[in-house]
Amino acid sequence: MPDAKILIVDDHEDTLYALESALAPLGYLLGRATSGDEALKQVLRGQVGLLLLDVRMPGVSGLDVVRYMRRVEQTQHIPVILLTGFGPDHVLTSAAFGLGVADLVMKPIDPWALRTKVRYLYDAHRRHLDLQRQVRDLRALVKDHTEADGPTPRTSALPHPDARVPLQRANQARNGELEGGRT
Repeated sequence: MPDAKILIVDDHEDTLYALESALAPLGYLLGRATSGDEALKQVLRGQVGLLLLDVRMPGVSGLDVVRYMRRVEQTQHIPVILLTGFGPDHVLTSAAFGLGVADLVMKPIDPWALRTKVRYLYDAHRRHLDLQRQVRDLRALVKDHTEADGPTPRTSALPHPDARVPLQRANQARNGELEGGRT
């Protein structure tokens, strides 16, 4: 997912520009959408590693976008930061965190704080996806190895009884207990 973008969604062009300017120093690929519908289309096409999403937009709201994303397997783990300009709202906060939103940020946005949150969430999501890929690759290798070698016989953790005799003799010889072995 090295080319996954951070999708910025807001229905105001000036806010999109301000958010892009704030995130540009991170060097990540940025995308933009001006509606919830457009955001959903881009998310479903793939290659979105983080979503910065305005809560209140005409038509499909930010919360509606998140609700839909959480029902679709391919998008349910994409981190989302919701943005709102309407001040603290306990109902919104409860609904957002209930949907698994990573953070709820009030406008106007502190660019430094936003960059810090975005860097952490984007990088953590990328590491998570890398680990999932490694697990899939390892499972495929194990499956291929198992199929190529055939079923592996189960062995007991204890050595076979016949294998114990040489160990017992070695211990006896070491302790001088074998016939003719006493000095």
